[in-house]
Amino acid sequence: MEENRKSGRFEKLIAAPAKLLDLIGYQEGSVVSRTLIDKKAGTVTLFAFDEAQGLSEHTAPYDATVCLLEGEAEIVISGKPHRVEGGEVIILPANEPHALKALKRFKMLLIMIRS
Repeated sequence: MEENRKSGRFEKLIAAPAKLLDLIGYQEGSVVSRTLIDKKAGTVTLFAFDEAQGLSEHTAPYDATVCLLEGEAEIVISGKPHRVEGGEVIILPANEPHALKALKRFKMLLIMIRS
């Protein structure tokens, strides 16, 4: 992140307001990500999922908060599906398997705190 700051990549975000939805765009048939903060204590990452795209089941050693900004996703946590829409939030518990799939294309903010 420090390197990104020096290059000006995130310069316009530091101590200045920005619209989250404008910071990342959709790409046909893909999942796009943009890391806003990457620190030892945790990360903040924006994602844009095109319709029917997703992330296969995996686990993480830390709790994570998913804030859906727009669209609609199915988020499966420990085998239980949850339909999540823009404006809603869900917490992914540490060490629990989870997967995501776009029911409609969606954008989300993922916040992971490591300590």
